[in-house]
Amino acid sequence: MDSSTEQALALTEAAGGLPDWARNSVQALLDQLQQQAAETARLSAALKHAEAKNQALTLELAHLRRLRFGAKSEALSAEQRDLFQETLETDIAACEAEAEQAVPEAKPCAKRERAGRQPIPSHLPRIEHRFEPESCTCGHCGQDLVKIGEDISEQLDVEPARFFVHRNIRPQYACRACETITAAPIPAAIIDGGLAAPGLLAWVAIGKYADHLPLYRIEQMAARQQVVLSRSTLAEWMGRVGVALTPLADRLAELLKQSPVLHADETPVAQLDPGAGKTKRATLWAYHSNRLAAGPPIVVFDYQASRSGRHASDFLSGWQGHLMVDDYAGYKALFRSGATELACLAHARRKFFDLVVANQSPIAQEALARIGRLYAIEQAGRGLDAEARRALRQREAKPVLDALFTWLYATRQSLADGGATAKAIDYSLKRWEALIRYADSGDLPIDNNPVENAIRPIAIGKKNWLFAGSERAGKRAAAIQTLIGTARLNGLDPATWLRDTLEKLPAWPNNRIDELLPLRNTANS
Repeated sequence: MDSSTEQALALTEAAGGLPDWARNSVQALLDQLQQQAAETARLSAALKHAEAKNQALTLELAHLRRLRFGAKSEALSAEQRDLFQETLETDIAACEAEAEQAVPEAKPCAKRERAGRQPIPSHLPRIEHRFEPESCTCGHCGQDLVKIGEDISEQLDVEPARFFVHRNIRPQYACRACETITAAPIPAAIIDGGLAAPGLLAWVAIGKYADHLPLYRIEQMAARQQVVLSRSTLAEWMGRVGVALTPLADRLAELLKQSPVLHADETPVAQLDPGAGKTKRATLWAYHSNRLAAGPPIVVFDYQASRSGRHASDFLSGWQGHLMVDDYAGYKALFRSGATELACLAHARRKFFDLVVANQSPIAQEALARIGRLYAIEQAGRGLDAEARRALRQREAKPVLDALFTWLYATRQSLADGGATAKAIDYSLKRWEALIRYADSGDLPIDNNPVENAIRPIAIGKKNWLFAGSERAGKRAAAIQTLIGTARLNGLDPATWLRDTLEKLPAWPNNRIDELLPLRNTANS
């Protein structure tokens, strides 16, 4: 009961035995108090609304500032943070060099502390250069010098792409008796009678699809060595390479869908729309195998013309298992048709991280600390088998999750609707069942980071190639990127694997296609 209500009740009781004029005065006071109470309630509601709006705007502003200025925040990917650090190191080294040139006689500055130099790989060929003294006699006393040891240092060097030519010579042999001519056949090739050998095709494909270089840049790189490779020729080669490699990508998709646990994510891609004279939005969908499961990892990219959830439903048609996704509504149809939803704890954590950056929210800091304990448990169980990891989660993670839910629920009751903190808590509470499902198993993932990490290089690379020229080009790129991405996940050098595969593929039997897949263990069939 507020003070205005208490005063009104007191006045009402006191007015019972008063004359009419006094009762009228009391009634006037009562009406005034009621108006003040109503105005106070209105102002209180307006204040709460303003506070919630201000909190939301503060969060959005902090997020935008991090996107523009942040160097170490979660707004930047690992590749972007590396680029920032690379620029910083380059500038520091340049400043030191300029200072040494400006005052060459000055005592050099103390060297900055650095991590130890990485050893040069032992598998690289060594070219020895010996530097002998000009004379074998001592320059001081004239006596003969005696070798007492060697000082050896190594420098890493590289040759740019080296073009060379294969000359295929086929001697012709004739039989004088029957007048027949015999010659050895030329090995089958991806492009029959074409100019490009498998190594050149692999070099162009890796440049375009792994290093995200537009074809005009590859054309310029070849021109520096007086080799003319027109963009139209390069484009034709990539079209034929894409067709040849698509069956391998399709096979990887088949193997991926045999897994009972998958990750899924998507990223927008611009696609050229020639009729409209501009680009339209397409989507690159990504599906990743479970890194906690046995067997080689696989990532599959699926290019589609839109972000409609039907594309995910079509790709996973007939598949039933646990699917780790974000909160995008396009996946909901899969969960209605038999798949089981897993929610990403990293997404939930990100909501609280943004609050900490925006206004150092103590509630968000507490949430981050509690979630951090869950990730520490996962780190401790990284080397365990599924059963041991399940026991660890049941023993240690479940109590932390139960306490986190109780705390989130209680905290939410004290917050007004619409605020940024309330929204962050609502995100977790709404998906709570899917968020904690991993703790009842030893082989379910805690977050969607594997597929996000796999898709990130493409998301950054599209700033170079800007858009896909057509839906067919997008699907071709997705097939090749599927193979390159899977090769990387399996610790293979994509360029070496691709060159070897393009040499073998034209004559390879279809019933042994699994042997060509970029997997560390190809006994998949």
